[in-house]
Amino acid sequence: MFTIGQVSEMFHLPISTLRYYDKEGLFPNMQRVSGARRFSEKEIEALRVIECLKKSGLEIKDIKKFMDWSTQGSQTYAQRKELFEKQRVVVENEIEKLEKVLDMLKYKCWYYDIAIEDGDEMRIATMLPDQLPEEIQEHYDNAHAI
Repeated sequence: MFTIGQVSEMFHLPISTLRYYDKEGLFPNMQRVSGARRFSEKEIEALRVIECLKKSGLEIKDIKKFMDWSTQGSQTYAQRKELFEKQRVVVENEIEKLEKVLDMLKYKCWYYDIAIEDGDEMRIATMLPDQLPEEIQEHYDNAHAI
């Protein structure tokens, strides 16, 4: 069993956030000792799922709906799976956007390394748009794809 302070440190969350989650019913069977919350492994795992769903862009009200489904047993498996599949697509799309951003950053770092080395951008201009070194070309192409 863990105290709220220990869980706060483990997850790098403010104690007020954990209290809010509890108030919202996200830990329905949490034990209390003299009024103090005690987090079991069940609540720790629930918190891992809550944080995952939150980071995937889900709002607390929808996370609560998921947690409610979780208490209803096997009859809600399909709904829970559908929610995770939907959030997986959301995250994959965000990763794709971030990969484009990362590729632009990599391309521009290379670009300015060459510009600094040469003192101008002339050599780079002769390579654009499709005569860049292979690895840089991949970054450039991905960053410029619509």
